[in-house]
Amino acid sequence: MEFLTGLITNKVFLSAAASWFIAQMSKIIIEIAKGEFTVERLRGGGGMPSSHSATVTGLACAAAFVDGGNSTEFVLALFLAFIVMYDAMGVRYETGREAAALNELNRRIRGKGGKPLTEGKMDEKIGHTLPQIIAGMLIGIATASILCNFLPF
Repeated sequence: MEFLTGLITNKVFLSAAASWFIAQMSKIIIEIAKGEFTVERLRGGGGMPSSHSATVTGLACAAAFVDGGNSTEFVLALFLAFIVMYDAMGVRYETGREAAALNELNRRIRGKGGKPLTEGKMDEKIGHTLPQIIAGMLIGIATASILCNFLPF
């Protein structure tokens, strides 16, 4: 029980978790407003804003607020954030573009009566653009700032 109490009163944990939750809910609201929401999006990656970026930015900012800018915790969280955001804009974004190309190729093959290269449609929304990363970062910064400065514990 002490472990759970410590966890739910840990500002670093709460900042990362709340940043992720806010980004995910924002993503769902934006997709509903655009008429693009599907149930699969509840578990999928990609889209505006980046919940990956929000989570790791919330983690890093909270570590800076709680432990200081010269702490090992902050440095670890900062480099983790760089790696996650770089990967989201690089490898994962390119993977989504390749999925779109394969989906189009499969559509053409099926149209000609051929056997597609893959079964089913591949997920095209798994990476992020720079604006999606920045929006996630802003959510993480704002969430950590509010939680770390205004929570009474």
